[in-house]
Amino acid sequence: MFLIYRTLSGRWIWLWPWLLIIAAGAARAESREYQIKAAFLVNFVQFVTWPSNVLANDGAPFCIGVLGDDPFGPTLDQTVQGESVNHHKIIVQRRQRIDDCKDCQMVFVSRSEEKNLPVILAGLDSGAVLTVSEIPGFARRGGIINFYLEGNKVRFEINPTVAERDKLRLSSQLLSLGRIVDSAGGGK
Repeated sequence: MFLIYRTLSGRWIWLWPWLLIIAAGAARAESREYQIKAAFLVNFVQFVTWPSNVLANDGAPFCIGVLGDDPFGPTLDQTVQGESVNHHKIIVQRRQRIDDCKDCQMVFVSRSEEKNLPVILAGLDSGAVLTVSEIPGFARRGGIINFYLEGNKVRFEINPTVAERDKLRLSSQLLSLGRIVDSAGGGK
């Protein structure tokens, strides 16, 4: 029994470094995925026009809200550092409740909020908020931009009908880069 234990223990120690390498590789891939998604979020800001009454105050920051569990970690903060849109500094706020996102111009809805999606989209319906997520079917369910993976590449789909209804103007450049979808049932 001692010999078997030592053999299994020795084998486990031998496998342990490989498991760490695999886990580190997966973490790097996920980290890279969220670096790309963070860069997309900042770039989306450059290709969307909000109504003139949004950010009417010259000193107001442009707020990207992350609703629910934050998959970005420090990556999103690092990505927005020093960035601005029309002289408005871009900031990130993490929120757990939809009511706390009312002052955000863009809201990234985390996967952790999928079960609350109808309530979230209804709660953001009254404002000019660019909604973005990676929840499968998000844009078809009434969100505006939805990330998805195609192979190992981050892609996005856009629901221009919802954007137009929310008084957001999406540039033709942005529309040409994303896959266009429509809502099942016509909106949020």
